[in-house]
Amino acid sequence: MFTQGQTDLSKFFIAGINYKKTDAAARGKFAINKEQYRNLLLLAQQYNVNEFFVLSTCNRTEIYGFAENVLTLCRLLCTQTQGSIDDFSNMAYVKKGAEAIEHLFIVSAGLDSQILGDYEIVGQLKTAVKLSKEHKFINLFTERLVNTALQASKNIKTNTELSGGTVSVSFAAVQYIRERIADISIKKILVLGTGKIGRNTCKNLVDYLGTKNITLINRTEEKAISLAEELGLQSAPLEELPQHIAASDIILTATNS
Repeated sequence: MFTQGQTDLSKFFIAGINYKKTDAAARGKFAINKEQYRNLLLLAQQYNVNEFFVLSTCNRTEIYGFAENVLTLCRLLCTQTQGSIDDFSNMAYVKKGAEAIEHLFIVSAGLDSQILGDYEIVGQLKTAVKLSKEHKFINLFTERLVNTALQASKNIKTNTELSGGTVSVSFAAVQYIRERIADISIKKILVLGTGKIGRNTCKNLVDYLGTKNITLINRTEEKAISLAEELGLQSAPLEELPQHIAASDIILTATNS
């Protein structure tokens, strides 16, 4: 339980878009990568924002923080997005105070995920908060709030059947392929993105489908090469993407946009 004390919860907001009301193309315009996130941290004080973090995944982009009004957070976020502040404002859901806190608990538990109980959101949330904390934009209240939400998420997964089935998008994709595609060993698979979800997807493909007919492409080519060497797969530079798309039987995307 959080009490107001010295923290004015009426100025704690979350604004975001997710898979429920926006398609992948729209979400891609508001995806935030690490470089853009660092730029937000550099710009934040110009917007009088001293405590915030951004959660950006393939299924959502959300900004959490304290500000005079939610529009300030939205304007800050959109300094780094392809999409405009007007478009974001029209599509975004907004919550403040206790509702914003409740939303964070729901998200961290995987209850708002495309795959109910998705455990990958926990790592994504930790990474987002860690980067803000390293730049001193996470203060005592937000740190306690996030830690409590993560503990609640752990309790839910430990004490309920929520995690009894498929609990990650990457594993769900592999299950879908296994159930619907025959002769997988002769199919050419292309994986775009080699971050945490891309890595998990590749491992699931190798472990559960028993195939290594997989080519990896990543914006940073060295990361694709490294993962390909680790798993015994192939990699290709981003410049060859059109040819590999044309030649592939199955294409999996594991990027923010």
